[in-house]
Amino acid sequence: MNTEKVTARRLTADEISGLGIQDSIFVSAGVDGLPLDCYAPAFLTAPGKDFEGGAFVAKTVFGEEVHVLPENADEGGLWVADEAGEAIEVLQSAGVLLNLALFVPGGSKESLDSLYSSAREAFGAGVVQRWSEEVVAVPDVKVDLYEEPARARKGASGQNRDRRALDIYPTRVRFLEPSEGWKFIVEPHKEIVDDTPTI
Repeated sequence: MNTEKVTARRLTADEISGLGIQDSIFVSAGVDGLPLDCYAPAFLTAPGKDFEGGAFVAKTVFGEEVHVLPENADEGGLWVADEAGEAIEVLQSAGVLLNLALFVPGGSKESLDSLYSSAREAFGAGVVQRWSEEVVAVPDVKVDLYEEPARARKGASGQNRDRRALDIYPTRVRFLEPSEGWKFIVEPHKEIVDDTPTI
């Protein structure tokens, strides 16, 4: 998490009413119940004069919507840069969280530990963490994965099918999502044999 010190002051409800959607502000960076003791750059979702009582709604540069009651002392409030204010920590970047499903040939504990150690060495011990670990045996078979409309007629010829991927392992299907309004059809893999006569 990268932060920098910014001199800012907390605004009152009357002052916020005079702001437009182009004015840069700062709101609490805590999201989804995760309290962060810093602020994030943001903008109002509508001009301040359009909010009639209740909460002001701001959207941070990280895409989070925050509802702010400026007069509530228990909340972080809404701040604006001001040399006469006080120093606050402002979040500049917070990295990216990746959820990975890894295929490890052999699947031994030693190979998993080696992979984990290498990732921590490459990205930093404080960055790479095991949040949950599920070991799934991958059978040595392949399947063909198709998509077809979710409400396809029974006995349909399959003309509506759209071949999405070939030669994949069944366990990988768990990590894919069909297109909206479509469902997956998984069938045993059939090698494509080109029996076109050749000279």
